[in-house]
Amino acid sequence: MTQSIPSPSPTAGTTKTGAIDEHDRLARGRRALDRIDGDAGHNVIASLADIAPDFATYIIEFPFGDIYSRPGLDLRSREIATIAALTALGNASPQLQVHIHAGLNVGLSREEITEVMMQMAVYAGFPAALNGLFAAKAVFAEADAKAAPPA
Repeated sequence: MTQSIPSPSPTAGTTKTGAIDEHDRLARGRRALDRIDGDAGHNVIASLADIAPDFATYIIEFPFGDIYSRPGLDLRSREIATIAALTALGNASPQLQVHIHAGLNVGLSREEITEVMMQMAVYAGFPAALNGLFAAKAVFAEADAKAAPPA
């Protein structure tokens, strides 16, 4: 299942004077965040409320309102790239876990996510790939626990 966010028109998000309409970016970003990250993304945003609420707004506006909303790549491709980059960093497990959830949300299989991480062993090293695989294992276990019928 491939999902894409409709791209804004060349004038979307701008006023009659050509200035950027911040409200439009924020609204577009919230829609993208809902579609891509769901609860995991909202948990990140909520966790910033007491320390850096402006930073939470920046996250919604720039990555989700501007970048994820661009044409050119579907959401699956964007999440493959994001999972690969976060795996390669090797030190961003919380963010990687959010994007593993996002990958599942936009139609990536567990096997695809695992293969992306294994590919990163070639370019980022075995420790980074291992950290990524352990993050994936935790996310997959969490998803299985949520899917299990109550005892």
